[in-house]
Amino acid sequence: MNSLGGGSTALLTDHYELTMLQASLASGTAHRRSVFELFPRRLPEGRRYGVVGGVGRALEAIERFRFDEDALAMLADVVNQETLDWLRDYRFSGSVWGYAEGDMYFPYSPLAVVEATFAEAVLLETLLLSIYNHDSAVASAASRMTLAAGDRPCIEMGSRRTHEVAAVASARAAYVAGFRASSNLAARHLYGVPSTGTSAHSFTLVHDTEEGAFRAQVNSLGAGTTLLVDTFDVAEAVRVAVEVAGPELGAVRLDSGDLGAIARQVRSQLDALGATDTRIVVTSDLDEFAISALAVAPVDSYGVGTELVTGSGHPTCGFVYKLVARADDDGRLVSVAKKSLDKTSLGGRKWALRRLDDGVAQAEVVGIGTPPEDDGDDRPLLVELVRDGRVVGAEPLVAARERHARARAELPPEAEQMSKGEPVIETVHV
Repeated sequence: MNSLGGGSTALLTDHYELTMLQASLASGTAHRRSVFELFPRRLPEGRRYGVVGGVGRALEAIERFRFDEDALAMLADVVNQETLDWLRDYRFSGSVWGYAEGDMYFPYSPLAVVEATFAEAVLLETLLLSIYNHDSAVASAASRMTLAAGDRPCIEMGSRRTHEVAAVASARAAYVAGFRASSNLAARHLYGVPSTGTSAHSFTLVHDTEEGAFRAQVNSLGAGTTLLVDTFDVAEAVRVAVEVAGPELGAVRLDSGDLGAIARQVRSQLDALGATDTRIVVTSDLDEFAISALAVAPVDSYGVGTELVTGSGHPTCGFVYKLVARADDDGRLVSVAKKSLDKTSLGGRKWALRRLDDGVAQAEVVGIGTPPEDDGDDRPLLVELVRDGRVVGAEPLVAARERHARARAELPPEAEQMSKGEPVIETVHV
């Protein structure tokens, strides 16, 4: 099942969501007004901030959360007929507030607040967690990489290192967090992420000579193309590349070895050959630490794959989805919370703002029950995403990308450090 296509997302869930539904229908609690929240208890170890990803995909998934006849037939031996009848008519009619895509998050940030009946809201748990956990992990890694890269572009190249559907979501999340383009064509088609790419080592090897491969590529794609120069001997390949394409050669790509040292040698050689405007692109298992180490090298852009799509060591964010309030027998909303050791949650519907001082973030302020007071220089964080079952928070992907750049610029200077540390701002509950 491809959740990125136009089909139903209803079965992208866990068995126990439906057994809870069945039991709550029988007990009469299914229709209780409830508030669920999706939040992190902590940041991944050593991370100073996180980035919210997947909001747009989650909204699309909510709209397509429908139980068609095929799904109901499959569920006939999972739940009883009363539950099947209820699922047949399921349409989410509640409301969702949450952090906008591309914004930063910190421990206990209420990233999504879902208000509906228990039955309607509980069914979204697995779907929302799978989208937010994956996309935010990639976006958070991507943000650190683009921060380390500075003005040098980063290109997402991780499709072959993850599930085919996750690859598309990864390209989208990376673009939100500042990556310039992706190798993935489905991300271009579905989300408008710019795509790029030229050739791999196999293209060189299928030709009789490296020169023949270079000529074929230049004749087809023009002198502005990027030639891969480390299949055999780098220095010889660079010489041939400039000979074939001329000083107008767009770029050369390095995919192995000591990238910093080789880049310096290649830069010197290119300049000596008159190709002073030819760029150097580096790839090969890069992460934010390798990119940071290459800051002093004459590198013009980075291609990142495996480490990006796996969250650079943190493939999930550890988000949870918890019931924090529900109606009592008189219809009044009361706080509820899980209290088990190491897995506590805070009861009550949350609101949040980012406390700023002269435009610099100072704290994540989370209000319980009522919005925290804005001192005039703060930024409210929750936006309306779904109102009475209708998506109202959809936006172009470029809006999330621009938001991320603004939100990251608000963080204190410590956020730029790649070393392990505590969250760059504290979370305060009021």
